[in-house]
Amino acid sequence: MTGDGTRVVRAGLPEPAAYEPALPGPVFAAHFHLPGDAEGPYSYGRVSNPTWTRLEAAIGELESPDEPAHTVAFASGMAAITAVLFSQLRAGDVAVLPNDGYQLLPAVRTRLESYGIEVRTAPTAHDAQLGVLDGARLLWLETPSNPGLDVCDIRRLAAAAHDRGALVAVDNTLATPLGQRPLDLGADFSVASGTKALTGHGDVLLGYVCTRDAALADSVQLWRKTVGAIPGPMESWLAHRSLATLALRVRQQAAGALALAEALRERDDVTGLRHPGLPSDPSHPRAVAQMRPGRFGCVVSFTLPDKAHAERFLAALTLVDDATSFGGVRSTAERRARWGGDAVPEGFIRFSVGVEDPDDLVADVRQALDAARRGA
Repeated sequence: MTGDGTRVVRAGLPEPAAYEPALPGPVFAAHFHLPGDAEGPYSYGRVSNPTWTRLEAAIGELESPDEPAHTVAFASGMAAITAVLFSQLRAGDVAVLPNDGYQLLPAVRTRLESYGIEVRTAPTAHDAQLGVLDGARLLWLETPSNPGLDVCDIRRLAAAAHDRGALVAVDNTLATPLGQRPLDLGADFSVASGTKALTGHGDVLLGYVCTRDAALADSVQLWRKTVGAIPGPMESWLAHRSLATLALRVRQQAAGALALAEALRERDDVTGLRHPGLPSDPSHPRAVAQMRPGRFGCVVSFTLPDKAHAERFLAALTLVDDATSFGGVRSTAERRARWGGDAVPEGFIRFSVGVEDPDDLVADVRQALDAARRGA
């Protein structure tokens, strides 16, 4: 099976059994019958679960279809991020993080430094982290970055990090494994929040870590077991169910995001427009080189004149939810500066395109922008 649409429908499923569902229902927390010596894959609910196993196998097939990979599922994207960082770093080590990445990374930096780990930061654009790699134990990349949508060269940075003896982890949340495969580009870990586009319905909290190195996978799994950052079986089952439509959703969302970005280029009240699929975007050449064709993500970012203007725009939208999570089947948008922590203007909008008809969505955005300008 080589096609993504075929792969996501079949990924991680057991062999067909007569009178059994294609995806067996979730296995909830309960003791396992263990007569004699405890042998076999399942013994205690915090260690392993058949529902996790199927989901992890499915994600591993998507992140690394041509070479076996190990996946460890977590209760959230942040649980996955911290599992990699805290399972691999020790006092005296150096970690290199993006200074324009996910909003909670500064809090992670504070915690790492409290444990005696040196943290260096640099922007995602122009592969700036190359300049602070010497002596590092781990390089963390986020590409495309959230919310600025800059793209770095994973292959180049991974090669430079490995030359210096450092591990490389890539946050693949925005791209999804159907848009980008960090392990194929040289990364040691591909990490993502399954809360977003992977599951796509805004009803599941989930994260995962994928690696081809069995020893690294074991260390991450031990961290999960120790801190108890385990996914719920129902969430895992829902995530696996949702994977079957991932290729359809990614294709529709990417097409809609590019259509929206093209429409926004025509507006004189929109500045700072970013989307990696736009040929005019500064990240486009890198995105084309390492992301899958036509799959540049569902997020478009842009800036309106000020806070009030942005809030009028959001209020005037009829097909778009004012919400912070992205990657879902329903379009969402938010004035990102309301949270603080991101170095963005007060009128900065992060817009996540859903699976609505692109023409309808573009028409709604245009009327909302017109309404916001009239109310100025």
